[in-house]
Amino acid sequence: MTDTDQTPTDTHAAAGSAASSVPHEEFVYVSPEDPRVEPLIRELAAEYDHRYGDLFGEPASAELYRYPAENFLPPIGAFALLMRDGVAVAGGAFKRFDQHTTEFKRIWVSSQQRRQGLAKRVLAELEDESRRRGFTRAYLTTGPRQPEAVRLYLGTGWTPLFDPEGTPEQIGIYGFAKSLTSEDLDAREIQARYDAERAEFLPELQAEAADPAGGAGSAEAADAPNSADVTAADKAHTDAA
Repeated sequence: MTDTDQTPTDTHAAAGSAASSVPHEEFVYVSPEDPRVEPLIRELAAEYDHRYGDLFGEPASAELYRYPAENFLPPIGAFALLMRDGVAVAGGAFKRFDQHTTEFKRIWVSSQQRRQGLAKRVLAELEDESRRRGFTRAYLTTGPRQPEAVRLYLGTGWTPLFDPEGTPEQIGIYGFAKSLTSEDLDAREIQARYDAERAEFLPELQAEAADPAGGAGSAEAADAPNSADVTAADKAHTDAA
């Protein structure tokens, strides 16, 4: 066999090798109690506690255990993991907010896989799954110590329910809503519930800002990481997607 005869074989082998080096990625929907979710919960807990400490009288990570698992199961919820070669590298969830709206929670990207646009992919997947379930709107919140999460949502078409010119101490909870259809967003009901949640939380944040030396957790949050593709939070006072 001549060298010329061998060339196609070598080319095919190289092509096969290149193809095999491309990671296999897929979204899978699981129970929140699935063992594959554990890295997500572990990293979110560390992120929450690092940024917020026990600012609100309990570890910030307590938020992760506030809701029953069934809230994130069909038909009222979903828990998605982005798997890369069988390993969870990002994920997120939603639960029913009202008959038209899902509330996104637990938006997470592995600390080893940041700055790859994975958070945007998780958001897009949750939006698509919400549409498949018949929901027409989505809602989420993030906390005052997550500017990268705020930038992520503003940059992916979410409408702020707060004054974008306000300071973290003035805003407190950063709420966002998004239409999942071609119709304009009608956020009046969402806005009312967001305003009520924010009003409950805001005095605590303002008190901590006025007396930072007495505010639990402020030292950890002061040097918290600020990745462009870090966990974005889910709820009110403890969130750290």
